[in-house]
Order: sequence, then structure tokens, then C-alpha cells
Amino acid sequence: MKIFIAGATGAVGSRLVPLLVAAGHEVAGTSRTVGGTRRVDAAGGHGVVVDGLDTGAIRRAVLDARPDVIVHELTSLAGGMNLKKLDASFALTNELRTRATDALLAAGREAGTSRFVVQSFTGWTNEHTGSAVKTEADPLEARPPASARQSLAAIAHLEAATVAAGGLVVRYGPLYGPGQTLGKGGEMLELVARSKMPVVGGGRGIWSFTHVDDAASATAAAVTDGAPGLYNIVDDDPAPVAEWIPVLAECAGGKNPMHLPAWVARPLIGDFGVQWMTTARGSSNAKVRAELGWAPRYASWREGFRTGLGD
Repeated sequence: MKIFIAGATGAVGSRLVPLLVAAGHEVAGTSRTVGGTRRVDAAGGHGVVVDGLDTGAIRRAVLDARPDVIVHELTSLAGGMNLKKLDASFALTNELRTRATDALLAAGREAGTSRFVVQSFTGWTNEHTGSAVKTEADPLEARPPASARQSLAAIAHLEAATVAAGGLVVRYGPLYGPGQTLGKGGEMLELVARSKMPVVGGGRGIWSFTHVDDAASATAAAVTDGAPGLYNIVDDDPAPVAEWIPVLAECAGGKNPMHLPAWVARPLIGDFGVQWMTTARGSSNAKVRAELGWAPRYASWREGFRTGLGD
């Protein structure tokens, strides 16, 4: 098949290109720079320079490629994530989740594309009440902190637009592994190693992690299999913050983390950060296992943190 990857040099896209090429597909992938397109070429695909916020350029590139499948992996997170100002940190990514999604879907319809696979996120976006682990049938959080409302609205738009177009939404949990902020040399791992990432308010918030290579393999599976809809791409081991941060600290060579009450942490990480640490719900991968036949290489973050953070 002919596959068009928007964002082929990002965290997941760069791993997805060689997987699809090895499976015998013809892959075109976008990058904002000539250097990025050369990396796509080196992986066996065909690199195309496209600014993900230039809707005209998106249309021209899709019509030129005439793909059977479009995969949307566009994000812009190079500036890091400020938990107190989440929407500011994700401003460009939110545009890519709205304007770029709409442009890719429209261009695909015009080009006769039959399948769409679009990246989303699962974690703090889950409703923070009820069951500890959520499925794709559960609603998104209805009352996010003010600092996260635009980001949640962008995710909701992306998911609704993709499903309405008959596409598949692959929801990654917090990514870890090579090249990630939670990976060797990454900002988050360094904070944990220096005991600067505390357990807040008892650390009862539940996280479901995704190794970056598992995100890529699940997305590759969604290119050819599965009915339209939402799919949580996470490991088998949802865990509270109070459980996973100490293990991560040990793996990073750091000391046991500090414990801070929520009222002390709130000026440092804001309402959003406190909620994610204390009331977040995990995500189930039962649907993707059953419908796509996919299973994570790293079934648990416990193994992944010990063996999968580096190159």
C-alpha cells in the first residue's frame, strides 16, 4: 500500500517509517526540514518538506502522494512541558491536532484515501472519577483545570473528527524510551534522578505508560487492521504515581523521591499537575489486543524502565 505519514521524523514517526517499509509498503513522510526528509529517505521512504500548519502544503503533498492510508503523527513538543501552563506548552501541538487534522482528512478524501490513522493521547484526559482504569467507551474529563482546557478541547476535536471520517485514533499513554523526555538524557528522567520529581499528595493518580517502540508497532498494526474507532495504546500495568516514581528513581540511579502535600506542590506544578499526580485514571488496552491482535513488547513499565530507557 501507499502510506503517507505526516510527521515522519518525530518520536513515533521515525520508528514507524522503517516498520512499514520492511512490511513492503511504499512510504512518503513529511518533515519541516530538508535534513528531516533525508532521514526519511535513509529509512527507505520518500521524504517531503511540509510545514504541518500550512494547510495548502498539506493538500498538495497528499494529492501528489495519492496514498491508500494517511497516518497523522504531527506534534510540536520540542520546548518541553510546563505543568502550570499546559496550554501554552501545547499551543502548536493543539493547532496540529485541529487545523492539521482537518486539512489531512479533507485532503485524504479528495485524494481517495481509504484509511486514516491519527495519533492522540490517553492519561490525564480520562475522567478523574469512577473506575480506576478506563476503556475507550468512557468519557473524557469534563472539568479539566483552566490551564488544560484548550489542550483537552484539541484532543476531543481530533478524536471526533477522525472517527466521523471513519478513521482510527491511536491513543498513546505517556511515552518513554530513547529520545523521550522520559528516557536516557531526557528532562523528566534527569529530574527524577536528581530527586526533583516528588510524589504529590499520596501519589494516588494512576498512569498507563507506552514505550515509544510499542507506540510505533501498534500504529503499524492499525495501518492494516481494525475497525474505525478509538484504541488505547498502553501497557498492561496501570500504576499509581507513588508506585512508579520510586522504581524510576532507582532505575535512573537516584534516591527515593520526596513526598509533598498537594498544597505545597500546587504553586510548583499548578492545579493540572496536582490532579495528574493525585486523581488521574489509567487506561485499558483490552480493545487493541482483541481487535488488532497487538501486544506490547514491554508489558509493564517495570521492565521498560529497567531495560528500555536508552538506545
